[in-house]
Amino acid sequence: MAATGIALFGFVVGHLIGNLQVFGPPEMINSYGHFLQSKKLLLWTVRLGLLAIVFVHIVVASQLTALNRAARPTQYATKPGWGSTWQSRYMMVSGLVIAAFVIYHLAHFTALLPGVNGIGHDFSKLRTVVHGEEAHDVYGMMILGFQVWWVSLFYIVAQGLLFIHLYHGLASMLQTVGFRGHALWPPVQRIMRGISIAIFIGYAIIPIAIYFRVVGNDYAERKKAEMISAGLVQSAAPVGKEAAK
Repeated sequence: MAATGIALFGFVVGHLIGNLQVFGPPEMINSYGHFLQSKKLLLWTVRLGLLAIVFVHIVVASQLTALNRAARPTQYATKPGWGSTWQSRYMMVSGLVIAAFVIYHLAHFTALLPGVNGIGHDFSKLRTVVHGEEAHDVYGMMILGFQVWWVSLFYIVAQGLLFIHLYHGLASMLQTVGFRGHALWPPVQRIMRGISIAIFIGYAIIPIAIYFRVVGNDYAERKKAEMISAGLVQSAAPVGKEAAK
């Protein structure tokens, strides 16, 4: 659990750093995405490696849960159990919901699911030019994707669960590798809590800023108009007074 947790934590931090580039000009995150897509061997090695790590993490978590239950077949007389936190008691639940979100997130932004954004196109049609080469418009995908309220809400809820998972998981990970002592433990817990909060804020601020049109609104409108003009998508059906006309 500790070893796979360390690897997944590294990915979470790296992925956040990459995603925060959406606050820069479109060329910044599009160049980042193009670089990753151009290194196919490296990209698929990382993807398959992460998939294997996630699989091991889930299997070991299930085994530990079963061992914990087998160690005390009789329930505690009072609930919650002494010494446990509510974050620790919901680690399995938060982990499963996070896994479900990751599957949806990958499908949503890799054209396996339609890019729901009000005009019904899929994100595979969003293209741009990076260093003279055609590439995925990662900036457009994020802007159009997070302008949908339920997509942004689901994303924020998932990040809240990630915060809960990290809040307990990071401290447990350090305890497993030996960072535990009466004097050392309280500051370690505070540091891990601060890191978890920072990661939650970093991820949550992206959909919030996009949904409230603080970031990328002009770009999104221009991209929609370009795709409608090119016949790649149809404009949304008029509603309200426009439909009555």
